[in-house]
Parts: sequence; C-alpha cells; structure tokens
Amino acid sequence: MTDATQSGPMLAADGTPLKKSLARSLRRRKLRALALVAPLLLFVLLSFVIPIVSMLFRSVENGIVAETLPLTVVELKNWDAQSGELPDEALYAAFAKDMVAAVEAKAHTRLGSRLNYEQTGMSSMFRQSGRKIKRLDVEADAPFKEKLIDIHDGWGDVDTWRTIKTHAVPITNGYFLNAIDMQRTPEGAQAQPEDKQILIKLFGRTLFMSLVITGSCILLAYPISYLLANLPMRVSNLLMILVLLPFWTSLLVRTSAWKVMLQQQGVINDTLVWLGLVADDARLVIINNQIGTIIAMTHILLPFMILPMYSVMQTIPPSYTRAAKSMGATNWTTFWRIYFPQSIPGIGAGSILVFILAIGYYITPEIVGGTKGVFISNRIAYHISSSLNWGLAAALGTILLAVVLLLYWVYDKIVGIDNVKLG
Repeated sequence: MTDATQSGPMLAADGTPLKKSLARSLRRRKLRALALVAPLLLFVLLSFVIPIVSMLFRSVENGIVAETLPLTVVELKNWDAQSGELPDEALYAAFAKDMVAAVEAKAHTRLGSRLNYEQTGMSSMFRQSGRKIKRLDVEADAPFKEKLIDIHDGWGDVDTWRTIKTHAVPITNGYFLNAIDMQRTPEGAQAQPEDKQILIKLFGRTLFMSLVITGSCILLAYPISYLLANLPMRVSNLLMILVLLPFWTSLLVRTSAWKVMLQQQGVINDTLVWLGLVADDARLVIINNQIGTIIAMTHILLPFMILPMYSVMQTIPPSYTRAAKSMGATNWTTFWRIYFPQSIPGIGAGSILVFILAIGYYITPEIVGGTKGVFISNRIAYHISSSLNWGLAAALGTILLAVVLLLYWVYDKIVGIDNVKLG
C-alpha cells in the first residue's frame, strides 16, 4: 500500500491557489473597510486638512504686488532702494501703465489695502490716485514722474517706492515678521516701533493665562470628580446633571452673566460689601482685566476637566484603598500613594483638553477681558473680520499651532502621552 502525495500548491474550493485566494479575500476586506471610513476621511480632509494647508500658504503668499504691477516690479529691480533718490522716468512710466490696467480691473484698491498693512496711508493714496491716473494717456502723456507727483505727493516719497519694492516678492516672510513684532525692510528684518510691539506680549499673556486657567480647573475639578466617583450612584447622577447643566446653556449667555456678576456694582461685589469683607468705596475691580477672564473661563472650561477625571477615578477599585488602610496607612498616605497616582492619567487628559481649548478662546476674553485680558486669538479674529489682514492672521494662527504642538511634544516627553486616559 502506497501513500498518495499531492504535488504543487494547495488549492481553494474553486480551484484557485490558496495563497492567491487569501490575498484576494484580504484585499476585499481592506477595500470594504476603506469604503466605510471614506466619508469620515473626506470630511476630515475638507474641514480640517485643506483649511490648515490654506492657512499655512496664505501666511507666506504675496503675489498681489507682482500680479498688479508687473512692469513696475521689473523696473524696481534696477532701482537702488538705499540710494535715497527717487526712481527714474522709466519706472514711473511702467507704473502708470500698470495702474491704468489695475484701475480698469478694479485691482488697485486691493493692492493699496495690502501695502497699507506695511505703511499707513497707502490705501487712500492708491484709491485717490486711481481715478486721476485712469485719465492719463499712457501712450502719449509724459513725463509721468511729474504728473504722478502732481496727482499725489506720495509718489514723490522715496519710502513709498521702498515699500512697494520690499513687498513685491511672491513669497514673503513679512507676515511672520509682523507676527513677532518685526517688519520686513530693504535693509532686512527690523524691530517694529515700540508703540506697535504688542503681539509677543499677547502670545506670552495667552500662554500664561491658559496655564493659570488649566491649574484652576485642576484644583476645582479634582474634589468634584472624587465625589462623583465615590458617592452613591443616586447622588452621583444628580451631581453629574449639575456638571453637565452648563452645556445646555449658551456660551454667550454664560459669559454675559459673568460680566454682570463681576462688575463693581455686580452680585459678587455687593455680597462682599454686605458681608463687610470689602468697603463700599473700595470695591474689587474684577472685570475687563485678566482676573475676570480667568474666573469666567475657569467656570466655562471646568466640565471639560471634570469629565476625564471622573471617568478615570471611576475605574479605580475601592479595594486598593481599603487594603492600604487595613495595613495601617493613614487617610493621607492612602490617598497620596495609592489613589492619586492612579488618577494622574485623568488629570493629564483633562489638562490637555482644557489648555488647548483655553489657548484658542476669543469670545469670553473679548467680553470680560477688556484690553488687559484678551488673548492672541482675539487679535486673529480682529484681522480676519475687521482689518481683513488675512496674511497676518494666518501667520499668527500658524505660530499658535506650532506653539501648541511644541508644548504637546514637551508634555509627551515629560509625562508620556500613553499615560493619558479618558476612562
């Protein structure tokens, strides 16, 4: 009797080699999984990735000068901006031709607005000059230098042409320099005048106050989370409703309520005066400053610290603390050496969440912060909605994003992101 041996590869039921059949089955599973997550990936791409990439590009994009004044930009390359002398007739002739075309395309006002960010008065000069330059016969009228200076004396100012030449590059670092209180000049990067140096101060204030708010939330949230995790379920559920109650109230309403409560004739000051803790003529100034912003934002962000802490504390077995006490440990020793180390992942998760939310807040600081309690995000909102300096707003947003990522990296190195838990 002989053993039958099968030569060649193993086959599936349909006669296909087993290895090929398994690979095809695995490929189908991957395609099916990709089809399931494709809507989410598309949503993230459209709502998150593309806007961030667009912001990064806008912070360095500066093609408006070269696109609006192409002939002028070519002539500016032959002009020495540091000579202190006005450009020659050829440059003025090129500028006149460019301006006539720009006025017809209604692009000169946009160019004036862009250059006005660098030198005050450029916007009105382009707007006022456009109507008169449009009537020039660029093929016959000459000399253009005298005619342009007659139209507006700003065209006879060397600083005007220095500004145009300095910002005629298609890719610029000017927005980032402005974001750190510096400016782009023909001589290179230089510090802004002292009366314009505010953004670095705002960055420092934003980081400091965000850390203070995070610390305040930790101190207030820890005992609340401890009670939620250790009280009977009926009482704990009632307290959880109170914690979640602010989510059912408009952020604007909560912030406005704090504005009423914190003012000198508000509820808090009236209560302190009634208790005799503060004299009526020495009421506390806790609105339109950093204190008001810290109080209001701590209240608003407190639930975001409580929930991660509570979810982690709820998983800590009570038997650990009972075992420590049965071995002679005091209440403090049991808490500090047994309970607290196990709750640190919740503190880490809550701290990251609160800090990132705090550093980007702008509604609450705008309402209760005044001039001394606003964040850098308020400046970003101002440049987007009011001054329309989107390039500077994008540069500020990019720097803020880089700072957050840097702090996140430092936190990962010190604490370890793997130790962060949400439950």
